[in-house]
Amino acid sequence: MEKISKVAIIGLGVMGGSIGLSIKQRKLCEHVVGVDEFSVIHNALDRGAIDEGFDKSEMQKALESAEIVFICTPINQILDLIQQVSAHVSPNTIVCDVGSTKSQIVDKATKHFKNNDIYFIGSHPMAGSEMKGIEAADHYLFENVVWVLTPHQKMPDTSIRKLGTLLENIGAKVLMLSPEQHDKIAAAVSHLPQLLAISLTNMIARFHQENPNYIRLAAGGFRDMTRIASSPYSIWKDIIRSNVPQIETFIDEFIKELQQTKKDLKSDRIEHDFEKANVTRLAIPKDTKGFMKPTYDISVGVEDKPGVIAVLSTTLADNNINIKDIEVLKVREGEGGTIRMSFSTWHDRSQAIELITEQGFSCYSRD
Repeated sequence: MEKISKVAIIGLGVMGGSIGLSIKQRKLCEHVVGVDEFSVIHNALDRGAIDEGFDKSEMQKALESAEIVFICTPINQILDLIQQVSAHVSPNTIVCDVGSTKSQIVDKATKHFKNNDIYFIGSHPMAGSEMKGIEAADHYLFENVVWVLTPHQKMPDTSIRKLGTLLENIGAKVLMLSPEQHDKIAAAVSHLPQLLAISLTNMIARFHQENPNYIRLAAGGFRDMTRIASSPYSIWKDIIRSNVPQIETFIDEFIKELQQTKKDLKSDRIEHDFEKANVTRLAIPKDTKGFMKPTYDISVGVEDKPGVIAVLSTTLADNNINIKDIEVLKVREGEGGTIRMSFSTWHDRSQAIELITEQGFSCYSRD
């Protein structure tokens, strides 16, 4: 791939910052510029996510001569920025967004990207983070991530290939869908699970008010299934509002599925439900990340003696590896047990396994 001369990134949070870091880490562009508030620009420059920063009032200057522009803001801001961006980009520029829903954004872009020499391609990398800000940006964020493209207008195949090649070079797997297909699938496999996790957690919280043992026993499967319930509403607000009809459809479908499961409880058919779900679950690609950034877990076999956790945490801290979560899974007094540790990136997990193994512990990844 021929090196791109200039990429502009509007919005330097987790997504925009990670795009900048990914491009610069792999030396795919000669000059990466960012548009945001001055304080954010300062941090992005310190992290090496951009080469030059511009305030929002300098949008026209920032976009001048950019070959590719990424709009990496919340959905409501993407909708507000489309007209302004379309007026300032140079001929043959490719503009894309990273919004989690596509229909509203592509409809708005269709009204403003009418010139034959500027191109808008709706896009959505199926990755993210429950954390916010440039500080949480990660140049490994897009490794093995499905990145959906939803072009809305007739444009040269070379433009789509140019963007697609850049995304593949930062580790993503490019998939072409219509905006409507994207939003329907996203409602089923991302938005519905998020709301189910919220609902299940709140239901248990309601029963917990009557009996505190509900939360005390809420480990294992409950904890795993409801992990995404900790995602902040600020991330989901625009996503939900921009895809309500599709989400409602799949809530109704899930209610039907639950009603059928309720009937199956009294028959042998429930075994078939388990088997069918097991086959489907195993078919999910293991190397593909989800819509929300997953944790990267390991299991460590330890002896039952004082200071074991301190040894593990100190070993990782000395190598600048942050433990995102830690849990004692099982312990037999006087013998030992297993500790689960979670990390933010695949790279951190790989390093952790190597370092912990060097300390003499039994350690393996949990996939």
